[in-house]
Amino acid sequence: MKHIFVFTLLFIISAIYADELHCKLPDAKVPTEWKTMVSDCTRKMRDQVNTELQAAMTYLAMGSHFLQDTVNRPGFAKFFLESASEERQHALKLMEYLLMRGELTTHIEFDKLIDNPRPLATSWSNGVDALKAALDLETKVTSKIRDIITTCEEPSNKYNDYHLVDWLTADFLDEQYKGQRDLAGKISTLSKMMREHGVLGEFLYDKTLL
Repeated sequence: MKHIFVFTLLFIISAIYADELHCKLPDAKVPTEWKTMVSDCTRKMRDQVNTELQAAMTYLAMGSHFLQDTVNRPGFAKFFLESASEERQHALKLMEYLLMRGELTTHIEFDKLIDNPRPLATSWSNGVDALKAALDLETKVTSKIRDIITTCEEPSNKYNDYHLVDWLTADFLDEQYKGQRDLAGKISTLSKMMREHGVLGEFLYDKTLL
């Protein structure tokens, strides 16, 4: 009984002095002159984070579709789930870049960053249909990245963001163009196989993706 009384007393005391015991540090007064991203570039980079996450959700939906027992195409599922992971990594890289440039420094900015991205579709008639949808998706993603580059090179901004433009060109555009070519090749090969062998052609092509 004595132990219960002591424990209760300590609990009450800790509750009373909780605010006083809490360590509160004042906001650091860091100079902001080094933050040189113009608002148009920042806004488009934020939008691109959501574009990449929407692409990730779409690829996740594709992977889930081909994993269904009624579809059962493990090769396509593996390919699209790996693509989903790549798109999530792209979104993280964009966020890391924004943080490096002094953006996304408050909870409010983070709360407004991600806008509940949803997949563009949840079912596809066959492998060719899914690959064509993926190529269309990647083409739109590439177009938006090029739009960021054009905006951040715009002289009217009074600040040509050479570093951001170079980073996007080297790290993103190269991968985008190679990925689009890969998807186009897959569509070509699978279309020929299905034209000659029907569903069996899709079944055999699926094995090459494992």
